[in-house]
Amino acid sequence: MKHFLSIAELNTDELWNLLQLAHDLKAEWKAGGNDPILKGKVLGMLFQKPSLRTRVSFEVGMVHLGGSAMYLSPNEIQLGKRETTADVARVLSRYVQGIMARVFAHRDIEELAAYSDVPVINGLSGYNHPCQALGDVFTAWEKLGDLAGRKLAFIGDGNNVANSLLFAGTKLGMDVTVASPAGYEPHPGVVRLARGFAAESGARVEVSNVPADAVQGADVIYTDVWASMGQEEEAELRKRRFVGFQVNEALVARAKPEAIVMHCLPAHRGEEITDAVADGPQSALFDEAENRLHAQKAVLATLLGPRSLGG
Repeated sequence: MKHFLSIAELNTDELWNLLQLAHDLKAEWKAGGNDPILKGKVLGMLFQKPSLRTRVSFEVGMVHLGGSAMYLSPNEIQLGKRETTADVARVLSRYVQGIMARVFAHRDIEELAAYSDVPVINGLSGYNHPCQALGDVFTAWEKLGDLAGRKLAFIGDGNNVANSLLFAGTKLGMDVTVASPAGYEPHPGVVRLARGFAAESGARVEVSNVPADAVQGADVIYTDVWASMGQEEEAELRKRRFVGFQVNEALVARAKPEAIVMHCLPAHRGEEITDAVADGPQSALFDEAENRLHAQKAVLATLLGPRSLGG
């Protein structure tokens, strides 16, 4: 691993190594603290989109590992406007040991990586959200044990989170079903790629327009907001189109009795998920949010550690 741009780019061993390292780092932290393996290292955090979990978890993760992080706001950088993305990558590479970027266009992440001399981490792009999915499958592994043969049902927009879950789930042998309204399914190219991973792991991928069918036999029910950042003008239209795609108690009852419910947050309670489910006994929402921290520490330790590209 030189960068962490998409789970689709990892092989299964690399993905499992990150999950095992996340487990070990979490246990180490709970037992008294992590070793300061990133002492003297600085992570530059470049944001085009605001964030609670991404900013705080990366900054705290660097502190846990002995390093530090620097927040760069949208107004400070303005990728491709005030300065070219390539020049931003070249300059930041002279100052920091790693770059985490949260952007709209995935091509910006790819260009940062192409011109950077230090590791680049995708904190979110319009194409995928690998840090979120890594934390998600780590949480599912903690809660359910062996993931091979388990079923994950994603209910809602076929967005960047759905894409990364398709990649991560199928690489780990999970059956993944995405249920979206017509016209909001995952991109066919993403589905083809995930089906290729599924063929290697023995998993299955299905795309549906019927949530009740999608959650049958599910071990994990996952949802996300119906309108992501940058889609605010579509919010009212999407509310109408996504009627029937709410994760509520009736839908959860169709899954396995021990199924867990996940959401990447922030949640629009009363829209894609109800309070009764988000705060209910099957909810893993806040364990999932916590695990972003430990999963990302695994990425940081792998990319910025003593023998890494940024070391």
